[in-house]
Amino acid sequence: MKGHCHCGAVRWVSDGPVAWSSYCHCSDCRRICGSPVTAFFGVSHGSVRWLGQPPRIYHSSEGVERLFCGDCGTPMAYRHTGDADNIHLHIATLEDPEQVAPEFHEFHSERLSWLSIQDDLPRHPKTAD
Repeated sequence: MKGHCHCGAVRWVSDGPVAWSSYCHCSDCRRICGSPVTAFFGVSHGSVRWLGQPPRIYHSSEGVERLFCGDCGTPMAYRHTGDADNIHLHIATLEDPEQVAPEFHEFHSERLSWLSIQDDLPRHPKTAD
């Protein structure tokens, strides 16, 4: 799999299998992405290689890093010390976002009432742990 930011300065490749994929409705992700919901997928930290410019890192809360392009601002990934196995890549950064579809909703308890996603995917009030 391959992905990149809007301007192409930050690129990534991964040969790892997708561990999970989800919609995230939490207020932090909404603010970081400027969107009512975002979608992530997890791959092992060691399977991702960054190309071009390295992503910039924003420490949004204790134990949380948000990776983004320092030029165009595109959110690229999320890392949390509580998940030692996976980096959470934004599905929208994939060169072919059709490759990975969300399998569940997390932080559904924080969803915006006016956003209606009509699917049969599992909905978790917080994380899917």
